[in-house]
Amino acid sequence: MRCSWPGEDELYLEYHDIEWGAPLHDNRRLFEMLILEGAQAGLSWITILRKRAAYRIAFDNFQPEKIAKYGDKKVAALLANAGIIRNRSKINAAIGNAQAFLATKEEFGSFDKYIWQFTGDKPLVNKWKRGGQIPAETKESQSMSKDLKKRGFRFVGPTICYAFMQATGMVNDHLVDCFRYEQTRRLK
Repeated sequence: MRCSWPGEDELYLEYHDIEWGAPLHDNRRLFEMLILEGAQAGLSWITILRKRAAYRIAFDNFQPEKIAKYGDKKVAALLANAGIIRNRSKINAAIGNAQAFLATKEEFGSFDKYIWQFTGDKPLVNKWKRGGQIPAETKESQSMSKDLKKRGFRFVGPTICYAFMQATGMVNDHLVDCFRYEQTRRLK
């Protein structure tokens, strides 16, 4: 048994079965997921998954130190890149988010240390039996969103933050009868 949301799509199934809900502590990967979740705003997650390889190439493997220095020439190249979502606001947000990410990482010693404080430094484990029980946002994602915005991050509303928390294992929202529920519960 698994959660029903991946359907039959092989890419979605692989994402669900390997990544989604597994606690993530790598700073670069956390940054990647934050940028991709923002890029997803108004779109389906499968659209982003299908473009993730192109995003990694276009955005220098999500190295925030490089992205923070992008100028007009790079923005123009990104806007011309059919492999990614060509939305000027989302591209500019990614650059600004890289700058905010680096400042936050400097302040806290790591972005991982900063971001996991919103769940008390451990995954929040839910016990949902049906997908309809899973909220779109929580008090934790609202708090995260508010603080990220205060630090200059964009495309980080409470719903995006909650999706980020689910994706990075800050929240275990696998249904209790999903085979990944217990697997991710045991991960640190």
